[in-house]
Amino acid sequence: MKEKIISFCWQHLLLLVSLFIMTVGVAVCVRSMLGSSVISVLPYVFERAGTQGLVPALTIGQYTYVMNFVLVGGQILVLRRRFEWVQLFQLVIGFLFGTLIDVNMALTAWLDPVGLWQQIATQVVGCTVLGFGIALEVCCGSVTMPGEGFPVAVSRVTGIDFPKVKIVVDVLLVALGVMACYAFFGEWQWHIIGVGTLFAMFFVGAVVRFAGKRLGWFRRLLAYRPGFRRYVYGLARFIYNRKSAE
Repeated sequence: MKEKIISFCWQHLLLLVSLFIMTVGVAVCVRSMLGSSVISVLPYVFERAGTQGLVPALTIGQYTYVMNFVLVGGQILVLRRRFEWVQLFQLVIGFLFGTLIDVNMALTAWLDPVGLWQQIATQVVGCTVLGFGIALEVCCGSVTMPGEGFPVAVSRVTGIDFPKVKIVVDVLLVALGVMACYAFFGEWQWHIIGVGTLFAMFFVGAVVRFAGKRLGWFRRLLAYRPGFRRYVYGLARFIYNRKSAE
């Protein structure tokens, strides 16, 4: 039981690190002003609309909570009795993801690329970091993010390959974002859904595939148990002995 608890905590600590890296990439893409990553398109549109009083004034991260809730609800509708209730843990992961987006939006507030080349460089860096974070998140082997969980559900029901379903879902999210732009602002918001968004749709996947083949070190870290256990027990013993001495 102790081994299982330690394994679970270690796995999800590394998952938290992976989510932090992913959301750094999301925030940097937003700061590029060339277009956000696909997963943040709708939350970004609604956040901008919120600043104008058109919808509730929530942050990108908070609208990400809402979107993830809808995606998990979609999985339940699609899978019905085949839905595994453990997958509700996606809501927790989605909440952490949204919270970390807001944290990293605050941390990157200083980032204000001037000129096209700086914006391009910012977008490339953001997409690279995002792709690397996704590769780490997948390697952790916990429940999927809602953004991947919904395409997985559709793939299970329809028999269509996951990559094809994922592309369709991503295109749908972008299309909904464009429609929301026209509904709220009467025009396409290129800094929200721009050439950078199209670039992210292809480049992030390439980074995930590239990084996924080179994460042997991370898999070894994920499987590392004895040293971590000794550290935890040693820290507990140190605290206990210190309190006894007092």
